[in-house]
Amino acid sequence: MEDGEWVLVRHPSEKDSCEPTALDTQTSNALKVRFAGPAKDWTDAIPIGNGRLGAMVWGGVASETLNLNEDTLWTGIPRNYTNSDVPEVLSEVRKLVDDGQYVEATTKGVKLLGDLSEVYQLLGDINLEFDDSHAAYDVETYQRELDLDTATAKVKYSVGEVEFMREHFASNPDQVIVAKISGSKRGSLSFTVAVDSKLHHHSYVNGKNQIIMEGSCPGKRIPPKVNQDDNPKGIQFSAVLDLQISNGVGAIHVLDDKKLRVEGSDWAVMFLVASSSFDGPFTKPVDSKRDPTSECLIALKAIRNFSYADLYARHLEDYQKLFHRVSLHLSKGSKSVRENESSDMKNLLPCAIDVCLEGSGNGIVSTAERVKSFKADEDPSMVELLFQYGRYLLISCSRPGTQVANLQGIWNKDIEPAWECTPHLNINLQMNYWPSLPCNLPECQEPLFDYISFLSVNGAQTAQVNYKASGWVVHHVSDIWAKTSALQGKPVWALWPMGGAWLCTHLWEHYAYTADKGYLEKKAYPLLEGCTSFLLDWLIEGQGGYLETNPSTSPEHDFIAPDGRTASVSYSSTMDMAIIREVFSAVVTAAEVLGKTEDDLIERVRKAQPRLYPTKVAGDGSIMEWAQDFKDPEVHHRHLSHLFGLFPGHTITTEKTPDLCKAAAYTLLKRGEDGPGWSTTWKAALWARLRNSKDAYRMIKHLFILVEPDHDIGFEGGLYSNLFAAHPPFQIDANFGFSAAVSEMLVQSTMRDLYLLPALPRDKWAKGCVKGLKARGGVTVNISWNEGDLQEVGLWSKNQNSVERLHYGGITVPVKMSPGTIYRFDEHLTCVKTYSLEEAGFP
Repeated sequence: MEDGEWVLVRHPSEKDSCEPTALDTQTSNALKVRFAGPAKDWTDAIPIGNGRLGAMVWGGVASETLNLNEDTLWTGIPRNYTNSDVPEVLSEVRKLVDDGQYVEATTKGVKLLGDLSEVYQLLGDINLEFDDSHAAYDVETYQRELDLDTATAKVKYSVGEVEFMREHFASNPDQVIVAKISGSKRGSLSFTVAVDSKLHHHSYVNGKNQIIMEGSCPGKRIPPKVNQDDNPKGIQFSAVLDLQISNGVGAIHVLDDKKLRVEGSDWAVMFLVASSSFDGPFTKPVDSKRDPTSECLIALKAIRNFSYADLYARHLEDYQKLFHRVSLHLSKGSKSVRENESSDMKNLLPCAIDVCLEGSGNGIVSTAERVKSFKADEDPSMVELLFQYGRYLLISCSRPGTQVANLQGIWNKDIEPAWECTPHLNINLQMNYWPSLPCNLPECQEPLFDYISFLSVNGAQTAQVNYKASGWVVHHVSDIWAKTSALQGKPVWALWPMGGAWLCTHLWEHYAYTADKGYLEKKAYPLLEGCTSFLLDWLIEGQGGYLETNPSTSPEHDFIAPDGRTASVSYSSTMDMAIIREVFSAVVTAAEVLGKTEDDLIERVRKAQPRLYPTKVAGDGSIMEWAQDFKDPEVHHRHLSHLFGLFPGHTITTEKTPDLCKAAAYTLLKRGEDGPGWSTTWKAALWARLRNSKDAYRMIKHLFILVEPDHDIGFEGGLYSNLFAAHPPFQIDANFGFSAAVSEMLVQSTMRDLYLLPALPRDKWAKGCVKGLKARGGVTVNISWNEGDLQEVGLWSKNQNSVERLHYGGITVPVKMSPGTIYRFDEHLTCVKTYSLEEAGFP
C-alpha cells in the first residue's frame, strides 16, 4: 500500500472527515466525461492509454474508428548535436550585445542555431464496419462516456430491440488495448475489422483470428521531403490485433487476407498490442536487434490464459492504485448539498453529481454543454472533473519505462502534427509534470528522469563543442533521440540554452516531496552537478561585477531596443537568472543532505550566488523581463517567463520578498487574462502562489471556454468537447497545469512550512474536502472546510520527520511530526488526535 493510497483509516471510536477511508473514493458518476453523440472530430474522441499505447475512441455506430499511438514512433535516427563553428560566432554575438547592438546580435544569433527536431508519428487505426441496420440506430438511446474512476471508455446504443455495448480500456500491467463489443440478443453481433496506417505499412491475416500490421517510420522528418536514396532506415513497428468471439456462437471469416469478419456472435473481444524497433536514443534503427512482430506475439501469448474479466480486474487494480490516492469534492455551500446527505465530509458530494441531469435526448447533459454553461453556473463539480481528468491523462501517458509525455501526451492523429508533437522545454514539458508530485503521482515522473539522463549524454557533447563548457546543456526543443542543440529557426525562441536547467529543478522537487535520499544520491545529484557545471561556465563577467548570461532571450518574446528596432537577444534575462538561482539553491541544499558541502563545485556555486543579476522592478512597477527596462512590443504576451521565480520557482515569496510579489501581481494584471490554455493555467498557479484566490479562480474560470474544432483560433485557449485543452490546437500541458494550479490553491509547502487553503475562493468553493494531496517533506494532506472556513486537517508522513510550521488564515503553529503517525487538527490548528498508521490500517 502506497503512502496516501486510500485504506480504512479510522480510530475505532471516531468518525472523522479529514482521514482517508475505504469508502471515500470519489463517486464515479462525478467523474465521467459524457458526449451527446459519436465524435465528429478527433477532439471529440475519448483518449485512453497505458503510458506507452494510446487510442482515441470515436464511438461511431455504423462505422467506428480507434486511432492508435505507440510512444516510440518517431521519424529520424540518432544525430550529432554539435557544431564546431559555434564558439567563434558566440564570441561575435557576445561582443554585439556588449556594444548594445541588440538587433545585430539577434541577426547574428541565427548562426548559433542547429537542425530541426524529428517528428512524433501515429501508429494507425482500427476500423470497424457494422451491418447496415446500425445506421438506423435509436439516437435517443446513444450514450458515450469516459469513466475516469475506471479508465474505461463506453459506448451504448440500441438498434431495434437489441442493445449494443462497447467497452475500451488500455491495460498497463498487460500492455494491451482491449475492446469488448456485445449485443443483448443472442447472435446479434456482426462486423468487419481492419487495421490501417498513414505510415508505410502492409497488413495481413495471421491464422484465423489475427491481423498483423508491419511498417516503418521515415528515417528523415517530413518535411523536408526526401529522396528514397537519401532516406535512412527508420524505426520499424508492428501491431497485432487478436480477435476472440463467444464460444459456440458466431464465426470469424477472413476477407482479402487483410480483414476479419465476425458473423452472428454474442460478443467479441479485440486485443491490440504494438511494438517498435526503437532501442534507445543512441541506437540507430538499422542496428536495432528488436523484432517488433515477435514481441507483439509474445505479448499476446502472455495474456492468452486471462479472460476479459481477468484483464479488466488487473487493469483496475493497477490504475486505481494511482488514481484513488486523491479525491476532491467542491460545493458552493451547504445549501447546495442535498438535505438527506450527512454533514460529515466523507459523504460530501457536489451538486448534480450522481443524478441524471436534465437535457434533451437521453436526458444526460454532455460535458461540452457543461463547459459552455460554466460561465453562468460555475459548477464546482466541473472543476473536480477537470482536476481529476489531468491526473487521469498523466497516468495514461507517462508510466515507468515509457517515453516522456510529449506535447500531446501520446495521442496524435497526424503525420505532420502541430509543433512536431515534440517536448518543448521552455514551459510545456515541465508543465506536463507539474501535477505529478502535489497530486500524488510520483511514479509518473520516472520517464522524465530517464529522459533527463539521456539528454545529459548528448548535452555534454553539445556543451563541450558548441560552448567550450563542461557539464551538459539542452535547448528549448528536443525529441526521442534526445536532441540537445538549438533548433533551426529564429533566435527569439530557438536560442535558449536553459531547457536542461529548468528540467533539473524537477529532480530536486522530487526529493523535496519524497525525501528519497537514495534517489537524490544516485540519480538526481549527478545530473544536478553536470547542469551546474555548465551554468558556471556559461556565466561570464558582466558590468557592475555581476555574472551574466550572454546571449540571452526571454522565451518567444521580443523587445524594443533603445534604437527603436525590434530584437530578442540581449543579456541576463530575468528567466535565465531565476532558473540559475533555483538550480544553484537546489544543488547546494542537495550537497548538504549528502555531505558534499566541501566539494569544489559547491564552493564555486556559493561564490557565484550573490553575484547573479538580481530580479528588478521596472519603472511602471512590473517585474523587468530583461536586464534592461526595454519597451515591450506585446504587453499581453502569452509567456510569463520573468515570473519563474514566483512559480514554479521559490525565490519570490510573500514572506521574504513582498515588494517583488507586489510587482509580480502588477505584471500579471498587465499581461491580462487572454492566451493559450497553458498560459491560462500558469497564471492561475502564479496568482495562487501570491495567495490571491480571486484572480486564481478568475483564471480557472477563464479556461472553461468550449472550442469548436472548425473554429479554433490560435492563442485563445479553452477546452474541446473531450476536455483536451486548446492552444489551439490541442496541447496537453494546460490539462496538467490545471490540476497543478488547483492543488496550489488548496495546499502550498516548503520543506518546513505547510500552508492550508492559501488561495481558496471561499465564495465559489465554500464547502469542500480534499484528500491525498502531497506536500514537501513527504506529507500527505487531507483538508475539509465549511462556508469557506477550515474545519479539519489530517496530516501524516510514512518515512520521515517533516513540517515545522502549519499555517492557515494568519495563524501559525509549530508542529513536530513523527513518521508513521496520523495527526488531526481542528479549525484552530490545535492537534486533537494522534494515532499510528498501523492502528489506522496501513501495513
